[in-house]
Amino acid sequence: MTAQTLPAAPRPRQLGRSALAVIAGFLTVVVLSLGTDQWLHMLHVYPPWGQPMHAPELNLLALAYRLVYTVLGGYVTARLAPHSPMRHAWILGFVGLFFGIVGAMAAIPMDLGPAWYPVAIVLTALPCTWLGGRWRLRQSSARRSR
Repeated sequence: MTAQTLPAAPRPRQLGRSALAVIAGFLTVVVLSLGTDQWLHMLHVYPPWGQPMHAPELNLLALAYRLVYTVLGGYVTARLAPHSPMRHAWILGFVGLFFGIVGAMAAIPMDLGPAWYPVAIVLTALPCTWLGGRWRLRQSSARRSR
């Protein structure tokens, strides 16, 4: 006589933990970006808040650290995800894409800087969060192979 085993019950989705993972990644990007902005304003690298910033080199600087912070946000989201880390990183990317589009639509008519800057923020949201998620997957697979 053979013993029959019941199939394992599927793991619950843990929606709350998933939402917290995406929120944590989003807050990572926002807090680090605004904190760095404030620091550069206080050092008088950037003009005072509310004044336009048309210098291409300053906008490239802002874009550079935002790219790094967005990759980090994708990593944080993937790291905290209860399952499917890349799916969570993609969700964060789409959240960033949405807010980037809204920000671009608001910023471009206000002439706060060059139009390419908010467009670049929109275009880099998905690739950067994907890269952060891949970083986490590589890290976790390297640990498993030890």
